[in-house]
Amino acid sequence: MTQTLRLTAVVVLALLGVFGTACTGGGPKKPPTGTLEPDKFLYERGKENLDKKRWLVSREYFRQLIDSYPQSQYRADAKLGLGDTYLGERSGESFVLATNEFREFLNFYPTAERAHYAQFQLAMTHFKQMRAAMRDQTETRDAIRELQAYVTRYPDKPLIGEARAKLREAKDRLADWDAGVAEHYFRIKWYPGVVGRLVPLLVSDPEYTRRDGAYYYLGESLLKIKRPAEALPYYERLVKEFEQSEYLEKARLRIAELKANPAVPGKGTQP
Repeated sequence: MTQTLRLTAVVVLALLGVFGTACTGGGPKKPPTGTLEPDKFLYERGKENLDKKRWLVSREYFRQLIDSYPQSQYRADAKLGLGDTYLGERSGESFVLATNEFREFLNFYPTAERAHYAQFQLAMTHFKQMRAAMRDQTETRDAIRELQAYVTRYPDKPLIGEARAKLREAKDRLADWDAGVAEHYFRIKWYPGVVGRLVPLLVSDPEYTRRDGAYYYLGESLLKIKRPAEALPYYERLVKEFEQSEYLEKARLRIAELKANPAVPGKGTQP
């Protein structure tokens, strides 16, 4: 999405929010007169409503704090809370607004204690928009970029385990696209296309979770184009790296056939 379209989405959603508030009789959330720590009051009410998933009400408290108390010690956390309310809504427009809030936080408070949280939530604005493997993977690539940034910058922070798991999931989603294309090529018997897809995939992502299938289809395709010596190592890697796989027994049979007669592709196992 271009910067202009993103800005348009921000403006539209902001106007909708104002309209919705007017229709429900709501308004700016202000602390009661005489409150000793009005900024703390606003933050606590915002957090309380955030925990209850009352996104709009929570947002009004956080926004009032941010706009009215620029020197407050709670302002940075309110900025994160504001991003969380948009992320919680899970709409196309709210994801754009959440991304903006978390990026602004990282620009304004790069050394803050919760900067790592902002980076993680920024990644989640893309992760939660990832599409199925055979569809457009723009958001997946963006999620990988932001999750990799978290893993690189914050290896000792509490969310590192979850960030690594999400990163692996996003990388698998991206790799599934190439693997899916390769399987299609295999079905239509374009074996050089299979090799051309799977070899770069395994080089770029050697930890791909479903690489057992990649090993198998790569081995089978190399056999089909009369390159058995190159096929054998892929079957051996499959057997070595996977204790369970739908391709395991087929790979073992191929290994036995190739070692018995290395020059001739096996005929005993059907794909």
